[in-house]
Amino acid sequence: MSRYPVIPIILCGGTGSRLWPISRESYPKQYLKINSEDNLTLLQRTFKRISNIPELKDPILVCNEEHRFIAAEQMRQIDIIPQSILLEPFGKNTAPAITLAAITAIKNEEDPILLVLSSDHYIEDEANFEKVIKNGIDYAKKDRLVTFGVSPTKPETGYGYIKSAMPFKTKQIEGIKIDEFIEKPDIDNAKKFLEDKRFLWNSGIFAFKANILINEIKNFSKDIFETCNTALLNSEKDLDFKRINNEDFAKCPNISLDVAVMEKTNLGTVLNLDVGWSDIGNWNSLWEISKKDIHGNSFEGKTYLKNVNNCLLRSENRLIVGVDLNDLVIIETRDAILVANKKSSQKIKQVVNDLSNENFPESKLNKKTYRPWGNYVSLVESNTWQVKRIEIKPGESISLQKHKKRSEHWVVVKGIANVEIDNKISTININESIFVSKGTKHRLSNHGDENLIIVEVQIGDYLGEDDIIRFDDLYGRK
Repeated sequence: MSRYPVIPIILCGGTGSRLWPISRESYPKQYLKINSEDNLTLLQRTFKRISNIPELKDPILVCNEEHRFIAAEQMRQIDIIPQSILLEPFGKNTAPAITLAAITAIKNEEDPILLVLSSDHYIEDEANFEKVIKNGIDYAKKDRLVTFGVSPTKPETGYGYIKSAMPFKTKQIEGIKIDEFIEKPDIDNAKKFLEDKRFLWNSGIFAFKANILINEIKNFSKDIFETCNTALLNSEKDLDFKRINNEDFAKCPNISLDVAVMEKTNLGTVLNLDVGWSDIGNWNSLWEISKKDIHGNSFEGKTYLKNVNNCLLRSENRLIVGVDLNDLVIIETRDAILVANKKSSQKIKQVVNDLSNENFPESKLNKKTYRPWGNYVSLVESNTWQVKRIEIKPGESISLQKHKKRSEHWVVVKGIANVEIDNKISTININESIFVSKGTKHRLSNHGDENLIIVEVQIGDYLGEDDIIRFDDLYGRK
């Protein structure tokens, strides 16, 4: 056993509203592939960039119920099996999430170093990032609570700041005692902070011994430790997931680790993370880190541009044609189109809130829905009929189920389908179909070694996903 094993704690929360419409509450940005040249999602890249850290163990993920299968599948795709995936019933900020992970970590290792990472950050210089993180781990081994700040490149009012006791020296990796934390400043103070080498943006990345952190939480925020510990004791194991007890966790304060511990402790140390960091907090920040053409345009998908400058365009399905445009964001998805001035990117979150308040389903839901067996996309829909594209991974099956209010017609377009209908088993090949009448028990399985894709036509008085009666399910769903 290593003296100081390093356990990554990857925080996967977030509502996904700031990069709407490609990011939604049902599928936030950490699960997206932001860089077209890199086939990894932000979550996958978060783990990959630390994979050379000495004594690194499998991670602990903290996410919510809705995203559990997405997170697990994306880890599986990079051959990682998390030690645990903790499911918060609702978000309570970073202090409770990290406390849950710390208590879990010390059950697996005697005195591990925890490396706390957000799952949705972008790092340009990953080699230097690794150097700074290793240096921070060395300070953590000396019982310091380490956080990492970022040298400001502009007077930013959207970030919190960390003030160190002394100015940082250029290109020198060193830990300096924390003087204070500052909440998001006004523009005048942000301009002053830009000139003062003691001020860094707060990245939300940490390194510390689990036992040292837990002791400080007990000292300064005992109620957080007690409620999290009780919620874990009363949690339920569900396949690869641990469901945190709802009733116990509801009593936990909604508070960040900075406020709960870091602002109060004498053990705080900050390192300068000068590595091209971004939290990709809006469309303008994504444009800033994106590869651009000679006219300053970042584009992806089907686009045709004439006299277009400094724009960000992304097409998922249809052709975008731009003429005589400047400084715009144009995002096309299957069910929504965003057109906005890049300078107004910070307003998108409020717009999404407004859409939600007015009951627009597009504010939260993505047309592509993920399940443990694969995914489905709603292609066309009406009140009494709907067409879906269903994709099932090799070796997986939907639950044995029936519907009271709809029938289904399945057409195989790729792979071989194994179909069970009222205890009768059939094999359906490409360009063959089968009808599932209303009220019959049925299951669709993929016994092959490639993804199975079918087109499903639903017809009925009600087409909601809650019209499912499950009799047997590989994934423990009811």
